[in-house]
Amino acid sequence: MSESGKAVVLLSGGMDSCVSTAIARERHGAGNIALLHAGYGQRTERRERRAFEEIADFYGVRERLVVELDHFRAIGGSALTDEKIAVPENERGATGRNGSAIPVTYVPFRNAHFLSVAVSWAEAIGAGAIYIGAVAEDSSGYPDCRPEYYQVFQELIRVGTRPETHIAMVTPVIQMKKSGIIRRGFELGAPLHLTWSCYQEEEMACGVCDSCLLRLRAFAEAGATDPIPYRRVVSAGR
Repeated sequence: MSESGKAVVLLSGGMDSCVSTAIARERHGAGNIALLHAGYGQRTERRERRAFEEIADFYGVRERLVVELDHFRAIGGSALTDEKIAVPENERGATGRNGSAIPVTYVPFRNAHFLSVAVSWAEAIGAGAIYIGAVAEDSSGYPDCRPEYYQVFQELIRVGTRPETHIAMVTPVIQMKKSGIIRRGFELGAPLHLTWSCYQEEEMACGVCDSCLLRLRAFAEAGATDPIPYRRVVSAGR
């Protein structure tokens, strides 16, 4: 990967993707990042879109692509896209359907859809890298956040694009703890106050879903105060 070249960054509006954007900006330069946001019928779609736009504005990025993958709502199978499945509260590692170890907030094979759009756009605009803020250790057991998933996807990019296309799959925070991601964000001046992580609320974060609990615990471990508002906060150590 030539770090002086253009990079496509998947920016959901969450903390991990925000810091990944900051890392990509540091490596490639402010004028060489293109930001991609994918809505997928999730409960907090509007709030995440707002976070995306505000972070993109913060960095002055003009090259943006927003796609709507509404078929995820029709597919269902996840508490994030199916209103018949409740978002777990005050618990970590809630099991998925049929008692599996995969939590009910897992959206089946979601990241492959995001990455497919990213690869298409990267090839069209001549970008040499795709950044995604996947995290292995704190990923709540999502199978599409594992390092080996991205190793395989790198090979898929190689065999599925033009021979002259060279796109590197970059996962800059995948081996980091959430608290480490926050510290790295502070070092880079990332706008964490603009990010949104809550799975079920759009005005004030609920403070009790899996994502809120991870985030609150991470800020506590980093010795910092989370700048976003919460409806209620339970012990971050839970």
